[in-house]
Amino acid sequence: MNLDYPPGATPLDPDEAAGLIPAHIANHGQLNEWEMVNILAGEQWAFGRRHPDLLDNEFICRLHKRMFGDTWRWAGSFRSTEKNIGVEPVRIQPDLRDLCEDVKAQLEYKSYPLDEIAARFSHRLVAIHPFANGNGRLSRTAADLLLVQQGASRFSWGAGNLLADSDVRQRYLAALRAADARDYGPLLAFVRS
Repeated sequence: MNLDYPPGATPLDPDEAAGLIPAHIANHGQLNEWEMVNILAGEQWAFGRRHPDLLDNEFICRLHKRMFGDTWRWAGSFRSTEKNIGVEPVRIQPDLRDLCEDVKAQLEYKSYPLDEIAARFSHRLVAIHPFANGNGRLSRTAADLLLVQQGASRFSWGAGNLLADSDVRQRYLAALRAADARDYGPLLAFVRS
């Protein structure tokens, strides 16, 4: 399979790439199309019911499995390899648990406006990078799910294709880099643009 990664994408190692379930996929475009069908089914499951355990490591794994389980054998399992982004694998579970507990407290004490809580949640989730692939898409779905369960509308996420090398993707990556430096203004502007 020929995978041409867009800028900012996390490459798979050979063992992870070998976990691809559909045998007919030959390039990144076909992979994106296949994953999109899987993601839409996962989102239908996620938004079709209330999840009291949304802020829980097990739920995050279950959501990833629902979104990518028809694509990757390792879907829903934390990565065990180092990546160009993310914490070291041994820190994934405790960092994810801390993130979920922080968001619970932020919601309880209204530490930030709801949009900011959700945007920060997405940013930290993608920064932890718990899975070999699909972390950005998972983090955006999880943030949208948090918003919906709190009675708000989903983010627009720039209302464009975040998978292709486009202006929208470049603005998203720039907003994430600014958030890495603790400047959340660009990300907060982007999520509702």
